[in-house]
Amino acid sequence: MISRIDLRGDALPEGPALRDLLPRADFDVQAALEKVRPICEAVHHRGDAALIDFAEKFDGVKLDQVRVPAQALTRALEELDPAVRAALEESIRRARLVHREQRRTTHTTQVVPGGSVTEKWVPVDRVGLYAPGGRSVYPSSVIMNVVPAQEAGVESVALASPAQAEFGGLPHPTILAACALLGVDEVYAAGGATAVAMFAYGTESCPPANMVTGPGNIWVAAAKRYFTGKIGIDAEAGPTEIAVLADATADPVHVASDLISQAEHDPLAAAVLVTDSVELADAVEKELEPQVAATKHIDDRIVPALKGRQSAIVLVDGVEEGLRVVDAYGAEHLEIQTADAAAVADRVRNAGAIFIGPWAPVSLGDYAAGSNHVLPTGGCACHSSGLSVQSFLRGIHIVDYTKDALADVAHHVVTLAEAEDLPAHGAAIKARFGWKVPEGK
Repeated sequence: MISRIDLRGDALPEGPALRDLLPRADFDVQAALEKVRPICEAVHHRGDAALIDFAEKFDGVKLDQVRVPAQALTRALEELDPAVRAALEESIRRARLVHREQRRTTHTTQVVPGGSVTEKWVPVDRVGLYAPGGRSVYPSSVIMNVVPAQEAGVESVALASPAQAEFGGLPHPTILAACALLGVDEVYAAGGATAVAMFAYGTESCPPANMVTGPGNIWVAAAKRYFTGKIGIDAEAGPTEIAVLADATADPVHVASDLISQAEHDPLAAAVLVTDSVELADAVEKELEPQVAATKHIDDRIVPALKGRQSAIVLVDGVEEGLRVVDAYGAEHLEIQTADAAAVADRVRNAGAIFIGPWAPVSLGDYAAGSNHVLPTGGCACHSSGLSVQSFLRGIHIVDYTKDALADVAHHVVTLAEAEDLPAHGAAIKARFGWKVPEGK
């Protein structure tokens, strides 16, 4: 059901050579870019009419309007299963606890007497958030996007999720209920690239946003790439991933269940076990069969994901080599199930989120750990972070110098300006001192 890659015996290669040995899904955003270009431009030129046409084409729904009526949000919350409401409320509470601590504060550095640089943090004015609605419904993604934006102080928060024929052209009612719980009343029935274009360009019913965040399929990723430079984005999210670094102390039942839990997202989802224990590898492989047979989404998601080129059991000589492999892989979600797991986790450099030991599975992080589950995929964890309050903040430097403080450094500024053949830069300093540069210190 899952392939093996044996990296034992020989010295592991460095950098890209090691990454090339590891499993990864095919995810060609560049090819998808050309297909979303006309969709995005149609939204640009035709606004809501294009959104309505694309909802009929892609979602099989004929919409009267794109914006979700306020009464639909109220009704969705009133009709929400009380147990689901309680779970969402607890997830929101925990997410707020974590994300509230991330807010940065203004800081002033006194560089010299009379000269200071202050860095203040300002939230973006308006964000468009995306909650997928294809194979599954993700109210948890509503929480993971909305909470950090709100805690950052973003004043205008809008959310889009695909129209659902089953629900009369509205997004899934649990999505709407989550929005109501969070106080988000601007919600649109728009999916994929059309939603990103709506936020980027704006339409008759939806003002343009400064930034778009949220997970999605390849069309969402391609649309984000298309608008990079026009709007801020969080990441071009690819298929979801789990990597488990485990030794002989790990429970194969736990490991197998965690691999399956990620595989049920999508047939391109990646499930990777890195271990120095052949016995554990054998036990996990054996455990996969009955656990897969006992769950849902077997043929359309789980089995294709586990059998795909993106999933594998990777055998290594030891935990030390395993660390090198998972750092090269840069997983979206990384579980450490080894002896002294916390110490091993402390040495990891590249991961979207790290889950330590047997009692912190990825499923916890998806819903109720308090952490954010919008994380970098496709190896991007080597240079990018998951969504946080900081994603919605901009640092602005405020420079405040007196005449004496400028005089003290003026000769250095003029010297550097002339070294770069930018004499007007130096002249802007000289003009302030009657064209005679103070000697300074």
